[in-house]
Amino acid sequence: MTALDYRTAFDLAPIGLVLSRNRLMVDCNRELVEMFGTTREALVGQSFELLYPSQAEFENTGARIVASLNARGGYADERVMKRLGGAQRDALFWCHVSGRALDPAQPHAAGIWSFEDLSAKRRVGVELTPREREIAALLIDGLTSKQIGKRLGISPRTVDVYRARLMKKHLASTTAELVHKLLRA
Repeated sequence: MTALDYRTAFDLAPIGLVLSRNRLMVDCNRELVEMFGTTREALVGQSFELLYPSQAEFENTGARIVASLNARGGYADERVMKRLGGAQRDALFWCHVSGRALDPAQPHAAGIWSFEDLSAKRRVGVELTPREREIAALLIDGLTSKQIGKRLGISPRTVDVYRARLMKKHLASTTAELVHKLLRA
């Protein structure tokens, strides 16, 4: 019987995988490289910031991860990411990201992260600001204004202002309709 080859399993996994240290990509697989339209060499050793639409979104997501890790060091969300090369260079797309910190007490020290491209199910349609994208992702997760405010470090009233902007941009009259449209977008 042939021994399992974990390197081959990592490289050929049907989902993007990244090993990280201090928010730098230490290794990644083929699926991740294809998803972001780049090369492994262009990613390894680089900050995850490359994959975000803006530096602010990178920083806010990092803070949200630290604040939201579960007891086992796990975290998951849906967020907008940025393609790096090819015909879709700089195109934004929705991505489901989940992962685990190897030591929950040091969330960014070392971890393993999976990335799933959601663009076949969900497109980035209406142009949104970075904060609108954050709030949209948390609304989709079913969080209330109070919960979103706490997670992002802003007041629930500020969340309501952004929700109203999102509803206007998506021509939605209720939060449920907004979430439905965001999921279809």
